[in-house]
Amino acid sequence: MKLFYREYGDGFPLVILHGLYGSSDNWISIARELSDTYRVVLPDQRNHGQSPHDPVHTYEAMSEDLHELVLSLDIDKFILAGHSMGGKTASFFARRWPGLLSGLVIIDISPFKTRPEDNISNSIHTRLLKRMSETDLSLIENREEAHNIFKDIIPALKVRNFLLKNLRRDNKGNFKWKINPPKLYDNLENIFDGLEIPVSGNVDPVTGFPVYFLRVMDSDYMNEKDYDLIQKVFPAAEIIEVAGSSHWIHAEKPEIIIKLFRENFPA
Repeated sequence: MKLFYREYGDGFPLVILHGLYGSSDNWISIARELSDTYRVVLPDQRNHGQSPHDPVHTYEAMSEDLHELVLSLDIDKFILAGHSMGGKTASFFARRWPGLLSGLVIIDISPFKTRPEDNISNSIHTRLLKRMSETDLSLIENREEAHNIFKDIIPALKVRNFLLKNLRRDNKGNFKWKINPPKLYDNLENIFDGLEIPVSGNVDPVTGFPVYFLRVMDSDYMNEKDYDLIQKVFPAAEIIEVAGSSHWIHAEKPEIIIKLFRENFPA
């Protein structure tokens, strides 16, 4: 699939993948800050932003999309970073094409499969995508009314504002989703999927480059029980714990992410 992408700078390539409900837009300010050092590429993953919609939404397919993109850009070595769903895509990519990577950064997500019943955030995603799929947008006249779509599920205004970035008006002035809620809802099991959990005698470690996992302590997308498993798959992994932020750390504390790149992947 040919992905839409944005590009900033002309240094060493750095590709950043957004998470569920996100798009390349969410990372523009960070990309601009880093563009003095890196060639920053920000794709929209399938069923998000300005990239095509498709009934298939798996990490295998999304990693193949990324592979197609980097080849089309003549990139043969790059740093790969991913937030949330983008972090799982990045983990799958690293397993399949480790020789293309010179570094990997996974932001606030376990790379392994999670069950909705084990993760409060997963149950919220189920409710959100179901609500998006069922809402008749023709009855919504303005963004103030649009806030009511999620108000009972997401009390936090900042998070609702983030979700509503996915609303656009078509050429008739009607609201439409930029993302593809029905197909994302149909693919929730795939979105909750992940790398196979390593067991004794069945570990194929990914090596050859530095790896950083950024865990936000106030979210539930990673857990201490993931640490040993992560280091079995990624032996070089360094896990960095960050307090005082929500899952959307790139919006709340972008300086932490910028510092991570500058200190660990110098030009």
